[in-house]
This record gives sequence, structure tokens and C-alpha cells, in this order.
Amino acid sequence: MCGIVGIIQKTPINPALLDRMTDSMEHRGPDDRGTAIFSEGEWHIGLGHRRLSILDLSPAGRQPMQIDNDYITYNGEVYNYLQLREELSQRRCQFKSDTDTEVVLQGFREFGQKWLERMNGMFALGFWQNQTLTLVRDRFGQKPLYYMPLAEGIAFASELKALLLHPECSSSIDFSALQHYLAYEYLPAPMSIIRGVFKLPQGHKLIWKNGEYEITCWWTPNFMPVLEKISEAEAVEEINLLFGAAVKRRLMSDVPLGVFLSGGIDSTSIAAELSGELSGGRQKTFSIGFTDRSFDESGYASMAAEIYRTEHFQKQLTPQNMLEVMPRIFDKLDEPYADSSIIPTWLLSQFTREHVTVALGGDGGDELFAGYDPMLAHRLARVYEKIPRWVHQKVIRSIAAKLPVSTRNMSFDFRLKQFLKGTHQPPGIRNQLWLGAFNPDEQKAVLSPEIYRENCNPYSLIPQEDEVLYPDLTAYILAMYQKFYLADDILVKIDRASMMVSLEARSPFLDVELTEFVNRLPSNFKLKGLTRKHILKKALIGKVPYKILHRPKKGFGVPLSAWFRNELSTQLQDVLAADTIRKEGIFSPDTVQSLINQHLSGKKDNRKQLWTLFVFQQWKERFLPQGGTL
Repeated sequence: MCGIVGIIQKTPINPALLDRMTDSMEHRGPDDRGTAIFSEGEWHIGLGHRRLSILDLSPAGRQPMQIDNDYITYNGEVYNYLQLREELSQRRCQFKSDTDTEVVLQGFREFGQKWLERMNGMFALGFWQNQTLTLVRDRFGQKPLYYMPLAEGIAFASELKALLLHPECSSSIDFSALQHYLAYEYLPAPMSIIRGVFKLPQGHKLIWKNGEYEITCWWTPNFMPVLEKISEAEAVEEINLLFGAAVKRRLMSDVPLGVFLSGGIDSTSIAAELSGELSGGRQKTFSIGFTDRSFDESGYASMAAEIYRTEHFQKQLTPQNMLEVMPRIFDKLDEPYADSSIIPTWLLSQFTREHVTVALGGDGGDELFAGYDPMLAHRLARVYEKIPRWVHQKVIRSIAAKLPVSTRNMSFDFRLKQFLKGTHQPPGIRNQLWLGAFNPDEQKAVLSPEIYRENCNPYSLIPQEDEVLYPDLTAYILAMYQKFYLADDILVKIDRASMMVSLEARSPFLDVELTEFVNRLPSNFKLKGLTRKHILKKALIGKVPYKILHRPKKGFGVPLSAWFRNELSTQLQDVLAADTIRKEGIFSPDTVQSLINQHLSGKKDNRKQLWTLFVFQQWKERFLPQGGTL
């Protein structure tokens, strides 16, 4: 896995600037680096690359890679590259390396944009040919790609921190993006927190030529036509075949490889697949446990490791472990990101990196097979909508407000209060209100009047045509998860956490052949009655223990609520001190202090709101130390 950079402009490229931008992402590629500076017509081009060597460790795989006057800087893995290489060889293409990079470059030269449809993998790339730049991001957005239009040209990079070094990059916060961050707890594409910098959305490409560019979607999750005539038995057989092939494809590596094993259904299914003849050896598996039992899954991971006879590595984490590494994570997290599970994910990645360079994980299983609690909650919400609003406002909300506040993971009072936030809203917005931190009224209260924008609709990105493009509500919600939560939260988390420690993470569930089949299955195969992941569980009978198939879902969280009342209490109050908040002028000091007081007194559980603000302040302190331009 790698980090990529590019600058196209009319003035000569500054080699020192290109070096700084490239080396700002050394963690993404500690094994090698390369830059290429050249000109074509009136344009000067600078490409940079940091390499984490996975395939063909020789210098032949060095990037940026050039064939004639065509160049590529590429980050990712194309898992079917050997098949594609053979097809290109039959067209008399010659290869100097054993990398997938060269296959991608040759493929673009031979087939142009159509080559994308053949690539099964995760990738972000910049391809230069005939004074034209093509930027591409993979189907689900597993690999990041930022871009920044210049006065005369364009720049791009794997991470925002590289673009922040460019002299044309603004130091201004995009306050419309900030409102989206408060609503989502992350920045949904195409937004970034910096004005004038954007993220290329998942499954999109950007074509730049002569100072103009166009962005188009080349792939999107497709749920139609539904495979209505398929039986459950046929679906189980096909899932097993496709999933086995997906795992096998992701074993290609010239460096040691292992598996993240949480003890949940998704990661255990990978370990089960590898336990047969597929891998040909004893697999290394990795998990972490928590001293807080309401968050701990390590017992299930140990059970799976024993059954599949893996070489298992497990580490127990205390709150102190996690608190100690928070500053190291914030130092590299160049955009506000308020999913606190990045902390244990980073620790798991660091622990895993001590033994292997590549790890397979279960990301995408919940988004494909309806594994999240809100999938059931949407059905309940359809019934709840029939209750008169005055009963909801004056009776049920009043009862919920009086429930004792718990600090346990996914406690009843937390779930109920989150559920009530989203009632009487369209399904897509309802889902985001359940997942996010600040609803529109709360945003208006927490932002200063000068910053709050009445015309900003953080939910404008969410399509409302669920009855038109999707066969039913479940399919629509799964599409929203795949387009937003998966792309801009879950995959950001695993990419940033793993790449901070130079570990490559691979996700078999996001194999294109598997996802395109599963998305078109009838929704009641995935969510059947009250059973989530119904068809996946059927496919895993006899492979995965009953106790794991039917265990309650925990999620990979941290005890934020308790931390803010104990270990993090002083730091919380320092970071969100009223004098600091008032001086900066972004948030309302009175509202912020009220959120703190309510939480510390135990009257409310404001963990999500406080963590979202806490993370933003930590980001701002590190990446906009002068406060930015308001």
C-alpha cells in the first residue's frame, strides 16, 4: 500500500515542495520513495510516491512508473492482476516487473477508461497521458484520494496533510463541511474540512485537461434487478463460492499475511475459509480485548482461534493503553474524524504490524448483509410513526429522559434516546440521525451565529428516491450504508489506522463479484424477520460455531462516556474551555459548557457530541495552529 501525490501547473515544479508533500506520507510507504518531474506542452507535472512493498519487492516496482510518455502513481491492489496480465501478454504487452502497478498502467494504455471495469480491487491512482490527467477511486472508496484545483492546474494526494503543504492551499475551514461533520461525525465526500480541497467520491473518476476537469461516476452499488427466482439454497452455494474466491484472491503477497479476528461473524468467516486447504499453512490471527467486559469480544476470538488452530496473538487493553496513544493518532489524523473506534483499530493494527505486513479483515459484511441494529430499528420506526406526535413528544420522550444514564456499551437508555432522535423523519435522514452526533437544532445551538448557516442542509447528500431506484426500504438503507457510512467512516478508519503503522488491510467482503451478487439478492434473504445476516449465517452453518453465529453484536467501541467522567475529564474541560471556545468564535461557549456539565453530572450521556467537539479541537490545534481563516 502506498501514498501518492501529484501537481500539474503552468509554472515549473519546485522539487523541494514535491519532496515535502511526498514524504509527509512516509507512514503509508516506508520502504521506498520516488518522484518524477517532467513537462508536456505548456504544463509542468510533478508526481510523487511512497511505497509499502507487497508485490515484487525489487526496484522494478518503483513508482511513479513510466512507459514511453505515460506515467502512473498508484496506491492499491488489483487482486485479479495475474489474469489481466495474461490477457495483456496475449496482446504483446511486455512487462519488466511482477507488480500489479505495471498491469494497471499497461491496461490503461491498451483499453483506456474501460480498463477500470476489469479491475477487481482497492485503488486510487493518477494516470498521465496526452496532456490529460485521470484520477480514479475504487468502487467502495477503500483507498483515499483528495484533489485541489489550482489557479492554473490541479494537485492531488492520498492524504489532506500533503495538500496542506502546497502554497495555494487555503488555511480556511469550510464551515458548510463543518456542519456536515457535526451531523455525520465524519466528512462525507466530496467535502473536506479545508475550503477548496475535495475528496473524490467512491466509484468516481476525474478527467483533467487544459485547466478544465469533469467528475463522473463509473460504478455505484446496484440492487436491481432483484434475483427474485433464486432459492436460499442456490444463494448459499453461490455465496460460498464467491466468498471463497474473494478470500483466495486476497492471499497474494510477497510479505507475511494474517487475519484480524474479532470473534464476530465476518472475521470468523475469513478464518474459517483459511482453515481448509486454501491457505496451505497455519494462519496468524490477531485480536485485542478490553478490561471493560461490555466492550470485550476476546473470548469469542479465542474460541475461533482454537477451533481453526491458528497461531493466535491477543493483547488486552486497558483504558490507560488507549488514552496514551490518542495523541499519536491525533498527530496523524489530518481531518476531523469522530469515530472513536479508530483508537482500538490503531492499537490492533500496531500489534498486528509487529508480526505481518498484510491483514485480512471483515469490513463490509454488515453493509452487505444487513448486520447493523438500525436495520431492525427501521422496521420498528414504521410502526412507531403511527403514534401521534403529541404522544411521542410529551409522553415517550419524557419517560426516556428519566431513564438512568448508563456508561455501558450500547446500553438500553442510549439506544432508546438515539432511536427517538430519528422518528418521523424520512428513512435516509432518520438513519443518519441515529448514527450522528448533532441534529439540525443542536447544530444551531452549538455553532456561533456567525458560523451557523441556515441554508446548509447536511442531509442534502442523502437521496430520497427510495421508492424509485431501490426495490424496498431495506435495500435503500443498505445503499445508504454503502455510500456513506462504509465509504466515509468504516473504510476511512481502517485505512488511516492501518496505514499509520504501515500495515495493509484487505477486505474480502468488498470483492466486486461478491458484492454485485449479494446486493441483488432479495432483502428478506438478508434481514428475515428479526434475524440479521440471515443468508450469510446459513452459508456459514457447519463452518462457524453456533455460539458465534448467534452471539449478540457488540461493535468495536471504547468507553467514552465513562472516560469523560473520569480519565478524560480534566483534558475534556481544558480542550473545550469556555475562554478558548469564546476566543475562537466557532462554537457557543455556553452550549459547550452545558454539554460538559450535563455529562459530568450524570444527567445526560453526551458522549457523541462531546467527542465530536473534542476531536475537532484536537485537529484544529495540530493542523491549523493559527486558528485558520474564519
